Amino acid sequence: MNAILENLPAPPIATWLENIDSNVITITIASLVVWLIWRLVYRQLEKLVDRTRFHWDDLVLAAIKRPVSTLIWCWPATISAGLLLQDYTLSKLDWLTTLKHFLLIGIFLWIVIGLINNLESYVLDQNKRDETTVQAVAKIARLFFVVIATLTIMQAFGLSLSGLLTFGGVGGLVVGFAAKDLLSNFFGGMMIYFDRPFKVGDWIRSPDREIEGTVERIGWRMTIIRTFDKRPLYVPNSVFSSIVVENPSRMQNRRIKEDIGIRYKDGDKVELIVTEIKQMLKSHPDIDAKQTLIVNFNGFGPSSLTLMVYTFTKTVNWIRYHNVKQDVLLKIYAIIKQHDADIAFPTQTIHVEPQHAGELASPHST
Repeated sequence: MNAILENLPAPPIATWLENIDSNVITITIASLVVWLIWRLVYRQLEKLVDRTRFHWDDLVLAAIKRPVSTLIWCWPATISAGLLLQDYTLSKLDWLTTLKHFLLIGIFLWIVIGLINNLESYVLDQNKRDETTVQAVAKIARLFFVVIATLTIMQAFGLSLSGLLTFGGVGGLVVGFAAKDLLSNFFGGMMIYFDRPFKVGDWIRSPDREIEGTVERIGWRMTIIRTFDKRPLYVPNSVFSSIVVENPSRMQNRRIKEDIGIRYKDGDKVELIVTEIKQMLKSHPDIDAKQTLIVNFNGFGPSSLTLMVYTFTKTVNWIRYHNVKQDVLLKIYAIIKQHDADIAFPTQTIHVEPQHAGELASPHST
């Protein structure tokens, strides 16, 4: 029985394992050693960059950590694959060279995209930075490197870039007509980035459309606006090229404009009331006295003497504005009461003429 088993051919897997080149084992062990060395070097670099006051080195180090580890294992793996396959295939292994190029391009793109993402997150954490500009620059940078990597990969696979560009010129017209809405939204987003009618976080509204809310995100195709009742609006960017957009967030002041009615019987006190209200507004800490400030007796109403109060607050915050307005109106009311006057309310007076004595209405005309 043993003699029969000895004469049987060895299984294919066993034969393949026996014929594994020792170089493959050496390469694998060398990869492990290099990876361990890289881990030690990375830890030392982490300690070194923690001591510096700059944050850019931390971002670069974080961006290269995983790509370098992947390269340490994948590059020797392609070499080992070539050594294993060269004895079992008669075809050329040119695709392994292409795979190495693809690996290098992918690792480079991985590092660059990771670095851009880290820089974007870091800059956005700085409150003084414009979120819209940072996101626009990051998107353009990512798109640029992705296009460069794609063209390089195509060239590595033997595609002619000149022919590709020629085809792109002709095909671009067809694509332009087929995807005109997509392109109009894309260029609409570019115009938003360049013209800057609004940015992320602004409160905008349009008198042409039922659009009002806070801008949450400006994408390449659409802008997301959160309404005040917390509903999301997804507005194509091309819309903003054909509508009027109002940006209340960029107001420098907010206006208080009120018409206050004083009773007619308090007419002799109006001049003093107007003077004190004006002095109060000029000395109010939340009123911008450098802007237009008007307090005047403005006309005779149906049941009151109308005072016009026209001024601007220093704050543009909606909640703070209403608090200031409330304080101003309460102080105006207190000034009116100090002069024993009062706010008028709609009234009607009926004046009946007394009938002359001796005059009797005749039921019949003579």
